[in-house]
Amino acid sequence: QVQVIESGGGLVQAGGSLRLSCAASGRTFSYYAMGWFRQAPGKEREIVATISRSGSSTYYSNSVKGRFTISRDNAKNTAYLQMNNLKPEDTAVYYCAASTLGVFGHPSTSWGQGTQVTVSS
Repeated sequence: QVQVIESGGGLVQAGGSLRLSCAASGRTFSYYAMGWFRQAPGKEREIVATISRSGSSTYYSNSVKGRFTISRDNAKNTAYLQMNNLKPEDTAVYYCAASTLGVFGHPSTSWGQGTQVTVSS
């Protein structure tokens, strides 16, 4: 199974930007669809964005569409989440996930430990 580690979280003011990175190791990165999820205090984990193995197909939740951009660099075994125009409601722990099936709810999905993003108003 691939291992993934997130980085890039932090504290930012509303309207600011952050870029999260997800570094993968242990298996061929290009075999995996990648996804970003988040979980705010007291709420369930929710999908943020996903990207296909080649990067040709992406999906965004309505809450982040037009503000966030998911991308990947298969040569660097890394996926990214560029977050612009951040809002206080984006505050959450952000998780990276890797799935060979492209089905992130499947038990075979690999999850990172998460990185905290806090947006102050």
